[in-house]
Amino acid sequence: MKIAPIDIAHKTFTRKMMGFDPDEVMDFLRSIADEMEDLIRERNEMRESLREKEMAILEYKERDELLKNTITTATRMSDKLQADAEREARLIINDAKQKAEMIVRDSRESLQKIFSEISELKKVRMQFENNIRAVVQSHLAMIEQGQKVMPNPPDFQAREMSFTEDTEQAAIARNIEKAFQKEF
Repeated sequence: MKIAPIDIAHKTFTRKMMGFDPDEVMDFLRSIADEMEDLIRERNEMRESLREKEMAILEYKERDELLKNTITTATRMSDKLQADAEREARLIINDAKQKAEMIVRDSRESLQKIFSEISELKKVRMQFENNIRAVVQSHLAMIEQGQKVMPNPPDFQAREMSFTEDTEQAAIARNIEKAFQKEF
């Protein structure tokens, strides 16, 4: 049976000759003592439970603070890594652009050099062709002059030889000229 404070306040004892009944008072006091013992035990358990809960709350607060710090640190590190990555990417891109510009510039210079070499070779070829033509024409002119200076003998055999030589020399000159035109 639970004793409420109102029960204690309104408790009356029966009277006996010398005052209250000692057994009844002792029973009541034992009941109150038991109830007080239960209350003290319950209070102590509650205090212990409260202390454990406060410790748990404190631990959770520490964890929460640690998590906040970790998140803050991770965010800072993430931002720093991102900034570093962006900076490095810009450096790589700038380096690649510079290398590309150097390659393009070198290619243009090389192309100009090749064009100038081709132009030089064309000039040399034209000069060589002109020289060969001049040599061939001078030889043909010398052959023609030689025939004018030395007329063919009157006999037929000599004429035939002269005609054959003349034709052969002209054919050789034409073949040489054709060969050079094919070559160049």
